[in-house]
Amino acid sequence: MYADYHLHSFYSDDSQTPMDDMVRRAIALGLEEICFTEHVDYGIKTVQNCDYDAYFAALEDMRQKYRGQIAIRGGIEFGVQLETIPQFTAAFESYPFDFVLCSCHQLNNQEFCRNEYQAGKTQDEYQAGYYTGIYELICQYKLYSVLGHLDLIKRYDRRGDYPDEKILPLAEKIMKQAIADEKGIEVNTSTRRYGMPGASPSRRLLELYHDLGGRIITIGSDAHDPARLADMIPETQKLLKEIGFREICTFEHMQPVFHRL
Repeated sequence: MYADYHLHSFYSDDSQTPMDDMVRRAIALGLEEICFTEHVDYGIKTVQNCDYDAYFAALEDMRQKYRGQIAIRGGIEFGVQLETIPQFTAAFESYPFDFVLCSCHQLNNQEFCRNEYQAGKTQDEYQAGYYTGIYELICQYKLYSVLGHLDLIKRYDRRGDYPDEKILPLAEKIMKQAIADEKGIEVNTSTRRYGMPGASPSRRLLELYHDLGGRIITIGSDAHDPARLADMIPETQKLLKEIGFREICTFEHMQPVFHRL
């Protein structure tokens, strides 16, 4: 299965790409399935969230226009915080999502990309705080499919590399909870775009997920423009096979569909 399960169009505030451009590029690349995952981050004043009604109308237009050429799924990327769980719950119950990425973009309404959360903390403090925040969230919030870019904090760590070994106990708690809840994790292939080595999460974290018995896993480019669509997906499939994974997932109506690697 050649699929990209993390895409943004102009229904996300940080993309200007028409949905049609993404679909046409996906078809040209030979993708069999794509899933749009537009941003929603309640509580953040700098974010203009996805217009759900317009988004789902556009999805239906794309499905009709490209019927028989590619499968197009309607996903969403929820940047959930403990205090915004009620808003995300209401949205989930109101729209027919195929797939939900649960991502951690901020804590206490402090964004990582703006260095708001990291400010005034040591590297140990904000690294541990990030993973602790995810664990506390998923102990309460269950309306998602997979955890997006689990080690995202690395992307915005101005102090440089932070050893995976230091956060493995926290990552293990997160993964065990996700597995118990029959949820999965994403491999986000945007690392090259950000000048970072390897995958996100790292190979070490992917190995941990495999060793813990994790089975649900998706691959997404996190593309915000057609040039990045499907970036590094074949290489990522090879990496997963090397680690020992035998399947990847797509989703339909919030249910995982397993495909042999």
